[in-house]
Amino acid sequence: MERRIGKNLASIGAVAFLVIGCLYVLRPFLAAILFAAAVVISSWPMYLFLLGRMNGRRSLAALTLTLTLTLLVIVPIGLVAYNLADDVGRLYDQIKLAVETGHVEPPGWIRRVPLVGDWLHGYVRTLVSSREQMMEVAKQMLEPARHYLLGGGIVLGAGVAQMSLAAFVAFFLYRDGQALLRATRVAMERIIGESAPRIASTVSHTVRGVMYGLLGTALAQALVAALGFAIAGVPGVLLLGFATFVMSLVPVGPPIIWGGAAIWLFSEGKTGWGVFMLVWGLILISGVDNVVKPMLISRGSDMPFLLVLLGVLGGVMAFGFVGLFIGPVLLAVGYSLLREWTGAQPAAVMKT
Repeated sequence: MERRIGKNLASIGAVAFLVIGCLYVLRPFLAAILFAAAVVISSWPMYLFLLGRMNGRRSLAALTLTLTLTLLVIVPIGLVAYNLADDVGRLYDQIKLAVETGHVEPPGWIRRVPLVGDWLHGYVRTLVSSREQMMEVAKQMLEPARHYLLGGGIVLGAGVAQMSLAAFVAFFLYRDGQALLRATRVAMERIIGESAPRIASTVSHTVRGVMYGLLGTALAQALVAALGFAIAGVPGVLLLGFATFVMSLVPVGPPIIWGGAAIWLFSEGKTGWGVFMLVWGLILISGVDNVVKPMLISRGSDMPFLLVLLGVLGGVMAFGFVGLFIGPVLLAVGYSLLREWTGAQPAAVMKT
């Protein structure tokens, strides 16, 4: 009996050591693998549809979906990251040249600021008229702003690299997904028992619901926002549309983008277009979140507001750019499994 217990403990220790070793080796690629798994689970019905249309050619169906992911997501993000780095460098050089030559004038809209407009305009004019003061301000503000914006471009670039690796991993998950599913079912049944099929169904529905809700809503808001920016004549439509896509993943994020665009329009004296941007943002851009997200999530996880926020912020801190998607998905799966285990129902006031 003691020999059998010792043998079991040795087996458990060996398995644990092997698992820890595998995780340590895969640690640099963990974010890409998790993102690829979430994407594959979300789009698995589409893969099965393509597999049937392509007469069971697994490699061809997997390659089709992988290329689609690359063209629709990775390439646009890569172009935005490249343009952001290029535009930031050009803008910094222009501002630096203007400061050094003294050709800086305060914008006219400063006078129209209620109560303090005239004072603020005079202060800015005095500041820019003194080359020494302006250079001091430039040293304090321009360089940190440049590093901050370039840092954002680096984060996007790292996100492109992670997504490219995720696309590569996703190809093999698609192609060998059916064998992986069978092995996963057997392992779950041996570890969990009879409740394994129910838990597997909960996980798959949760991942699909969250991914559909996050990506679908973000994409819809980005497209509607880009259309509004183009109609109103706001510059940088591509960059602002992508910013809306990213900020859509954060609760109450898109108003920061379209609100800033409206303020810019007002500052340029385009009052009518500024009002249009406010109406467009309130009714259409932000309205998408209330209409599209419930439709897309449907049977997925109905996550509380706090978990969405912590999932986005914690995911970015832990995994970088792709953590925008991985964080909420992981918390949603944990939340759904906890509800499944306890049978608890979330409070209505905690919903997003």
